[in-house]
Amino acid sequence: MTSVPYRIMDLELSRPLTGFTLASHETGYALVVRWDGRIIGFLMKETPEGFRMEEDELRELLERELALRILNVKLEGSLADRWPATPVLEPPSLTIAICTKDRAARLARLLDSLEAVRGQSAFRALEILVVDNASVDPDTREVAESRTDVCYRFEPKTGLDFARNMALETATGDLIAYLDDDVVVDRGWLSGLYRVWADCPDAGGYSGLVLPYRLDTPAQIRFEREGGFGRGFERIHHRGAQLGNPLHPVGAGVVGAGANMCFRRDLLLALGGFDEALDTGAPLPGGGDLDIFYRVLRSGHAIVYEPSYAVFHEHRETMAQLRRQYWSWGLGFMAFLEKARRTDPAMRRRQDAMVSWWFRDKLISLAGALSALDLRRAGDLAAELRGAIQGLLGEYDRSVARSRRIREQVA
Repeated sequence: MTSVPYRIMDLELSRPLTGFTLASHETGYALVVRWDGRIIGFLMKETPEGFRMEEDELRELLERELALRILNVKLEGSLADRWPATPVLEPPSLTIAICTKDRAARLARLLDSLEAVRGQSAFRALEILVVDNASVDPDTREVAESRTDVCYRFEPKTGLDFARNMALETATGDLIAYLDDDVVVDRGWLSGLYRVWADCPDAGGYSGLVLPYRLDTPAQIRFEREGGFGRGFERIHHRGAQLGNPLHPVGAGVVGAGANMCFRRDLLLALGGFDEALDTGAPLPGGGDLDIFYRVLRSGHAIVYEPSYAVFHEHRETMAQLRRQYWSWGLGFMAFLEKARRTDPAMRRRQDAMVSWWFRDKLISLAGALSALDLRRAGDLAAELRGAIQGLLGEYDRSVARSRRIREQVA
């Protein structure tokens, strides 16, 4: 079992480097590497307890791992200084929507992080909207209403996509940025979102980097080692037709994570909002972000991934929670695909190919984990496969019926 915890450190390369020493109980490090405040890399490594890294070793590590990225960022900065961009459009207004349920402490933490970046906003207007998704205690309302700059709405229908649609319907912004309540925004989050909009104003949506908030438990470290929510540190333009990827846009998960995503509000309204039969909670806790990414791309609009539009996510603390997350990913992905196969028959060949590829890939990975006697990894893969089979065997239909009953009960 992995020892814990890892220390997460911010490293600014535009200033002189210094070495570091881990505490006697710390058994690894994770470096959030920046240049002039922008995140350009993330490195993590297990070490002996009390590990010391000297300045020269640190410089050598960064040059080895991030030399090309550092060069690119320096070049971008030099070009921007010489030929600064000239704004040609009026900035849009922005609504930041937080859908939450019974997690008042995490909500307060997220709101604090937003307050810290609010002053950097270049948007025409900024609205923070908290949608309380049927919390059973008053703490969520009290946290939201204690902030003078936060709008509060209560959504009695339990299910994340019900809450997302409540935010969509009541928001006032031209853009709507969704944040999960278990994230904290980076200090460059708001400026990163504005930058990608200014560069790509015609895009239908934007997704951003998601890094770990802490690495204190074996489950959190394991998840991040296996890739976490990482999508890299280069801007990526995702379009409906992606050259070199015969399964795109069916594999919509490559676009980003629902914990940190933004869309043109008018486009989401025109598409009918989020599918309320997905992300309904415990029976089907996923698929809603995949579905909306897919539908935006299929509508002919691009989604641009921007790493400076970054958040830090509270990963699952226990192995049981992590395994359930893998199960929910398999379930949500296949439920989304079943829905897409019915509503978008023009993509049926790619959808069927994706199902075949996905199962083949997971089974090969499972065989590899078993041969290496990595039973934890094998268990995670088996959970994901079980969820996927359940997703294919009617889970979307069952969830449609559940969401209908929820509406009837609240009406």
